[in-house]
Amino acid sequence: PSEPTNFTVEDVSDSTVSLKWRPPERIGAGGLDGYMVEYCKDGSTEWIPALPGLTERTSALVKDLVTGDKLYFRIKAVNLAGESAAATIKEPITVQEILQRPKFWLPRHLRQTLVKKVGETINIVIPFQGKPRPKITWLKDGQTLDSKDVGIRNSSTDTILFIRKAELHHSGAYEVTLQIENMSDKVAITIQIIDKPGPPQNIKLVDVWGFNAALEWSPPQDDGNAQILGYTVQKADKKTMEWYTVFDHYRRTNCIVSDLIMGNDYFFRIFSENLCGLSETAATTKNPAHIQKTGTTYKPPCYKEHDFSEAPKFTHPLVNRSVIAGYNTTLSCAVRGIPKPKIFWFKNKMDLSGDAKYRMFSKQGVLTLEIRKPTPFDGGIYTCKAVNECGEAEIECRLDVRGNQMN
Repeated sequence: PSEPTNFTVEDVSDSTVSLKWRPPERIGAGGLDGYMVEYCKDGSTEWIPALPGLTERTSALVKDLVTGDKLYFRIKAVNLAGESAAATIKEPITVQEILQRPKFWLPRHLRQTLVKKVGETINIVIPFQGKPRPKITWLKDGQTLDSKDVGIRNSSTDTILFIRKAELHHSGAYEVTLQIENMSDKVAITIQIIDKPGPPQNIKLVDVWGFNAALEWSPPQDDGNAQILGYTVQKADKKTMEWYTVFDHYRRTNCIVSDLIMGNDYFFRIFSENLCGLSETAATTKNPAHIQKTGTTYKPPCYKEHDFSEAPKFTHPLVNRSVIAGYNTTLSCAVRGIPKPKIFWFKNKMDLSGDAKYRMFSKQGVLTLEIRKPTPFDGGIYTCKAVNECGEAEIECRLDVRGNQMN
């Protein structure tokens, strides 16, 4: 056969040389048995087989070479008639990594914000070039990425960022850097994770007239990390409570719902909407809008404000008691009055409010005076007085304290 054509070096590393070629123009009737690849060190005349035996392919990776060696390569085609003339690389090849400047090839769809919904998978592949193999660094908002949260896989030709289930906190500015010695390249990617928004806030039924009802509301507190695109307004007749859409993709935060039926009552509800869809829940009016029948005007009845205030009155009296000295005892009565009266306790006309021996309780109109470990000296006339802005009342009883026979 004639010699192979287009014999070139495709790639060189610290220990390998990659070669390729094309078949010879003249093969011969018997076809080719394969190709024989050899190399020779610069300054030597000995040609060494680069591959064990023949190869049928039109490319070869010559391995286990010594870094720094300068080598010539040649190739011959072989058939039944013998070997062809050799195709030779004219200049010697130095076995060393060819330095290639690092460079990213950022896909077009990543040059603008990448928007994903909560729960979706994110798989970003960024091809690059660079030799020797560059060092790759990922940052998010200037911080190193958490490998538990985000998966990074690097090969010699691309880097991949993988998130199994996107969450809102994955949103942010990501930066990837390629570094080879003092050369570098970097690209920035913005990821926006969005979720359904919350419902609108502060929905109000502002006015009802004729067959119309006017509504107002505020944007939702939670926009789901995406712009609110609009609102869906629905109405429901109080009798059926079946919801019908009045407006969708509505941009403003107030509207007038028209064509309501005379004599009916209506509730209204509003959903927020963003790129992710409608909010899970809606804001609903608390009270229905009543559409009055024409020809009748409703006049609310005029009620005189009822005055509920009353002067204090004891509903349960104090009872005379005889107790044994040394044992805590209580006096009780009950009072009513509006507004709630202030209570004062006296013993023999002396105010007891500052005396630590006595404790005063008031619970739902029941008044109690507790006397701690009384002595015969604590006997006497006890008075309870109730006072409010409408008047006052008082009630009294006698307490006898007998000496403790056991002492």
